[in-house]
Amino acid sequence: MNNSSEQLIGKHPRIEAVDALRGFAVMAILLVHNLEHFIFPVYPADSPGWLNALDQGVFNVVFTLFAGKAYAIFALLFGFTFYIQSDNLKRRGGDFGYRFLWRLVLLAGFATLNAAFFPAGDVLLLFVIAGLVLFFTRNWSDGAILVAAVVFLLQPVEWYHCIAGLLNPAHRLPDLGVGEMYARVAEYTKAGNFGDFILGNVTLGQKASLLWAVNAGRFVQTAGLFLLGFYIGRKQLFVATEKNLRFWVKTLIVSAIAFAPLYTLRELVMDNGAVVGQTAGTALDMWQKLAFTLVLVASFILLYQRRKFSAAVAGLRFYGRMSLTNYLSQSVIGAFVYFPFGLYLAPRCGYTASLLVGILVFLLQVRFCKWWLGRHKQGPLEYIWHKWTWIGTDTVSYTHLRAHETVLDL
Repeated sequence: MNNSSEQLIGKHPRIEAVDALRGFAVMAILLVHNLEHFIFPVYPADSPGWLNALDQGVFNVVFTLFAGKAYAIFALLFGFTFYIQSDNLKRRGGDFGYRFLWRLVLLAGFATLNAAFFPAGDVLLLFVIAGLVLFFTRNWSDGAILVAAVVFLLQPVEWYHCIAGLLNPAHRLPDLGVGEMYARVAEYTKAGNFGDFILGNVTLGQKASLLWAVNAGRFVQTAGLFLLGFYIGRKQLFVATEKNLRFWVKTLIVSAIAFAPLYTLRELVMDNGAVVGQTAGTALDMWQKLAFTLVLVASFILLYQRRKFSAAVAGLRFYGRMSLTNYLSQSVIGAFVYFPFGLYLAPRCGYTASLLVGILVFLLQVRFCKWWLGRHKQGPLEYIWHKWTWIGTDTVSYTHLRAHETVLDL
C-alpha cells in the first residue's frame, strides 16, 4: 500500500469509524425524537406563517434524512457488535451464544428503564426479541447468514399478505388495536400524573410499540439488519482496506440509484388504501429506507477516512462509545423538557425550536461523554451491562474480553 493510501486510511479506522457511526445514529435518533416530542404530539397552536413554513421545512429535512434510517444504522451495528463479541470468545474456544442470551435479558431491563420515560415503548425491547436470530444463526456459514439477511429484508410477511389480498379481495390485515392503545397512552401522558405515566409506559406503551413494529415491518427488518451487521463483521468490511473502500463506493452508488425509484414506487403504491397497497407499500417503504441507510453508512465510512472529516466529527466517537447511556438519558431529558410533569415545553416548541433543543442536548451529552471517558474506560450503563454480562467469568478472562470490547458495546 502506498503512502497516500496509508494517509487516507489512517491508523485505526475500523474502531474509530464504528464508534463515530454509532454516535451519528444516536445523535440522529435524538433529533428525530425531539421533533416528535418523544411521541407526545403537542405543538404551538398559533405560530406565525413564516415560522410554520420554517417548521415544515425542518420537519421534512430531518425526517427525510434520519427517520427510519438512524434506527437502522443502530440495528446494523448491533449485529456487528455481536460478531466482535462472539469472535473474541470463539478464538479462545468458547461459545458466546448463551452468554448473549443473558445479555439480551439484561438489555430487556434497560429497555424497561428507557420505556418508563418514553410513552411509545422502546426499540431496545424489539432488539431483545429480534436478537434471538443472532443466537440461532451464530454458527451458520457466511453465505447462509447473507441469504437469511436478504430474506428478512425482503419483507416476506408483507408480501404474503399482498399476494393473499390479490388472490382474495376479502383478505384483511389483523387489527392489533395499536391506534386505540396509543390514544390511551396520550390520555395518561396529558394528564400529567407521574406514577400513571411510568406504569402505563412500561406496560401499555411497550405493548403498543411492539404491535406497531409488527404492522410497520420492523420485526423482520430488524432481524435482517442484525444479520447484515453480523455478515459485515464476518467479512471485515469496516476495516479500511483499499478493497473494502471500493466496496463502500459501489454500495453508495447502487443504493443511491435504487433509492429514487423505490421512493417513487412506494408513493404510488401507498395511494391505494387496500390491503395490497398497505402491504406492498410497507415493504417498499422499508426498502427505500434501507437504500438511504446504506447511502448514509457508505458515505460516512468513506468520508471518515479523510482527516478533516474525522477531526470534524471527533465528538461522535465519544458519543458512540456511550451509546446506551446517551440513548437512555435522552429519554429522561426529553420527558422532563416536554411532558406535563416536567417543564411542559411541548406546547411552546414547534419543529424548529425542538430541533434546537435536540442540538443543545446533544452538545451537552458530548461534553459529558468526553469528561466521563477521560476518567473511565466505559460509560456508566455500558460498564454495568458489560460487567453483568460476564458475571461468573474468571477475572483473567473478563479482563481480556473487556479490553477487546470496551469501545463496541451496543
